[in-house]
Amino acid sequence: MNNQDLKNAISGVLVVDKPIGMTSHDVVNAIRYGTGIRRAGHTGTLDPRASGVLVILIGPAVRLSEYVSASDKRYQAIIRMGASTDTFDADGRFVRPSTVIPNVSESQFEEVLKTFVGEIEQTPPPYSAVKIKGRRAYDMARRGEEVQIAPRKINVYHLEVLEWAPPEVVVDVHCSSGTYVRSLANDLGEKLGCGAYLVGLRRTKSGRFSLRDSVPLRKLQESFRAGNWYQYLIPAAEALTDWPALELNPDQVEAVRHGHRLPKSDNLTPGINNLVRGVSMAGELVALMELDETNQEWQPKKVFFS
Repeated sequence: MNNQDLKNAISGVLVVDKPIGMTSHDVVNAIRYGTGIRRAGHTGTLDPRASGVLVILIGPAVRLSEYVSASDKRYQAIIRMGASTDTFDADGRFVRPSTVIPNVSESQFEEVLKTFVGEIEQTPPPYSAVKIKGRRAYDMARRGEEVQIAPRKINVYHLEVLEWAPPEVVVDVHCSSGTYVRSLANDLGEKLGCGAYLVGLRRTKSGRFSLRDSVPLRKLQESFRAGNWYQYLIPAAEALTDWPALELNPDQVEAVRHGHRLPKSDNLTPGINNLVRGVSMAGELVALMELDETNQEWQPKKVFFS
């Protein structure tokens, strides 16, 4: 196998601790350049001002993106009370400046914070990548056009004050994919009556991957130069460890590789969308398998093992 064939065979996950100041796309490009593998993509944009967990799929594992992207996220957000901005963060223009320190107690703040827990409707910021009739909202906002974005349903599982240092508060946010923490800060300020905006954001978890699994981008780039970056590559099968696993013997792996169905001779209960992970006895991700309930067969939906 030549060097290019070897690169084409590499599949897995790199969990990067993204530094402030880089876009998520910048990080993907750095990984493409460092590994020499063009097939790479992230599973959920992290704003340039934010740091923390950015999950990068490389090689055939990029086909897991739609499933990994939908995973829950966790953040530490620094919210400043007393003013509002048009971008809902510190980059924007003040639209509600405050001349007095907000008179909000910690108990009042926590009481209002609780109202955002659960399934709620949230309107994304006007300065966001949301598309309106094919155009990015931030492009329209920068041109001074009126931006009207329809609210969407999100889930906020947990909110907790980690540090109370008014006018700034550090909040732990556990939420569904698609949640804008900037909007949460702005909406919180509206309910408090004093305004608020996001001044710092660090993603601490994305799906099953946390900061403990991550490697700082600088350290990863050093490993590219040293040629030992493979030590940080996580097997693709681990990206969906919360999914049920169907262990396949060598004959079954060969059958699935060629798109053949397998009879359901086990008691395994499928997960989301009737899917399970088909995993080899060596722990490699072979395929995503879908249960055909009528015929009681496992149908290969996406095959990764070649």
